[in-house]
Amino acid sequence: MAEAYIIDAVRTPRGIGKPGKGALSHLHPQHLAATVLAAIRDRNDLDTKSVDDVIWSTSTQRGKQGTDLGRMAALSAGYPITVSGVTLDRFCGGGITSVNLAAATVMSGMEDCIVAGGTEMMSYTAQLAAEEANAGIKPLGMGAGNAALDALHPQSHQGVCGDAIAAIEGIDRAAVDALALVSQQRADRAIKEGRFAKSVVPVLNPDGTVALDHEEFPRPETTAEGLAALKPSFDAIADFGLGGGVTFRKQIQRRYPGLEFRGVHHAGNSSGVVDGAAAILLTSKDYADKHGLKPRARVVAYANIGDDPTLMLNAPVPAAKKVLEKAGLIKDDIDVWEINEAFAVVAEKFIRDLDLPRDKVNINGGAMALGHPIGATGSILIGTALDELERSGGRYGLVTMCAAGGMAPAIIIERL
Repeated sequence: MAEAYIIDAVRTPRGIGKPGKGALSHLHPQHLAATVLAAIRDRNDLDTKSVDDVIWSTSTQRGKQGTDLGRMAALSAGYPITVSGVTLDRFCGGGITSVNLAAATVMSGMEDCIVAGGTEMMSYTAQLAAEEANAGIKPLGMGAGNAALDALHPQSHQGVCGDAIAAIEGIDRAAVDALALVSQQRADRAIKEGRFAKSVVPVLNPDGTVALDHEEFPRPETTAEGLAALKPSFDAIADFGLGGGVTFRKQIQRRYPGLEFRGVHHAGNSSGVVDGAAAILLTSKDYADKHGLKPRARVVAYANIGDDPTLMLNAPVPAAKKVLEKAGLIKDDIDVWEINEAFAVVAEKFIRDLDLPRDKVNINGGAMALGHPIGATGSILIGTALDELERSGGRYGLVTMCAAGGMAPAIIIERL
């Protein structure tokens, strides 16, 4: 089987994902995707006529984020019309999956050069959700009013799931707040030391002025006392009526009778709502040699797995075990671990279950500090892991994340 090499990884800074408030919120999602596609071309003197495909991830594929964003953004970035594109959705996990599929296609020998990545404009999707709610459109499991369907629907609300998992695992408020503080501190250190500088490219307005050239979401002034003072975000949502006497809490309790739980998650220890995009260039060895490209890493193995959709967030641990087995590695071989901080309990449980050294996990902070642009985050994390391997001299990095539906993709890369 051929090798799949990672030539380069770029991303935008993450902007606050609130309509009219974030520095990127006035832009079209296609513009963000085109920004990183253009950057990956320009940084590598990439002959885009030789790009076989663009594999893109976007979770909410409606409105401005619909109509195959990967293909449209490639055209917007000036790629020739011969470059095809496809856009996929694995919820939060799509940014890893786009890279995994690109790697698989190269390793199969069917293609030689693919750009993978993802985009999510949460400032836009928040507006879209509000418009749909005002139009009376409510997705299943969010108050559709059809009690029979809601009773069958196994997936609860993610934040409520996080609180339920914390209760099951005996992870208290102090533990999740402590992890959130560490995330902010590590992100602040990484930014001050320029650890993201290699990958981050500025986003320009259509008139050429700078829209955003730095991370907009982090709150380095965060303190333990400030986190402790925040009220839980999901207690009221847990008891939200879905129709027929069903609530999110009762959805979970049907599967876990007698489980009592209360909120431990809030805005400070949950992933930030942001806008962002990322792109990764993958090629075969022959292509890299022919075009004078120096690979930065190779894809060692990837895996996908599903877990309980009722709790939704627990698949990363089995995904990590599965990809380690495929790679023929053990956890001690991994120098850099990136587990998306969808909620603090996800990362805390991951660390505890795998008995990992905390100084190897989310070394430069995570989504609690930097934000989680759903469809783009996985690609961002792969780039972050690669940058950290190069900075620290490590060999292997493992990236995984929970996704709605109770899923998790995973990937292991090796620095070259």
